[in-house]
Amino acid sequence: MILLDASASMDYSSGGVSKLQYGKFLAAALAYLAARQHDPVGLIVFDEQIRQFRPATSRAGSLQSMIHTIDGVTAGRGTNLEECFRSFGEHLKRRGLVAVISDLYCDPLKMSKAVQPLAYHGHDIMLFQLLDPRELKPEWSESVLLEDVETHQTLNVAPEYLAGEYRDKLGAHLASLRKAAADVGAHQLLISTDEPLDRALRRYLLFREGRS
Repeated sequence: MILLDASASMDYSSGGVSKLQYGKFLAAALAYLAARQHDPVGLIVFDEQIRQFRPATSRAGSLQSMIHTIDGVTAGRGTNLEECFRSFGEHLKRRGLVAVISDLYCDPLKMSKAVQPLAYHGHDIMLFQLLDPRELKPEWSESVLLEDVETHQTLNVAPEYLAGEYRDKLGAHLASLRKAAADVGAHQLLISTDEPLDRALRRYLLFREGRS
């Protein structure tokens, strides 16, 4: 099952493809890889709630239909990753790989608790965390006014903060997410949206091969 985050924050781009566009490319590629192996594949699109659900199937023609659905996904509202995870269990009856594509702007501990029931039921959880290059390495030389696209709150940020405290907090957040995922047997792969898709897929496949 492919779980695609289509919240407003996923629509961000600093100039290249947005996180959502990259996520759609990744979701389509994962669906193609599954279909090539004749594995059933399904899709859940979510933001504050589950917006679309396609049950896992390997029937002829299902890949084309799924890619058409993925292509039509647009950014929605805010994110409630933890609550959505609690609802995912209702749709995930068959054990298998659960590929979550999101920027993972959430509380790591709350996410861990929400993911835990899925992991305990035998699902293999893979978290693809997509971040824009400017989110990973902000390079503004002057103060900027940043706006949260989901809450519309604004914050004036100095370049000194971005070069120091922001990077420290981002590093701590990423480390917390990795630990929270590992604690429940899930796995996290951080991808910058300027990384070529084939390279990101290769990193994922090499990771899977190393676990087999």
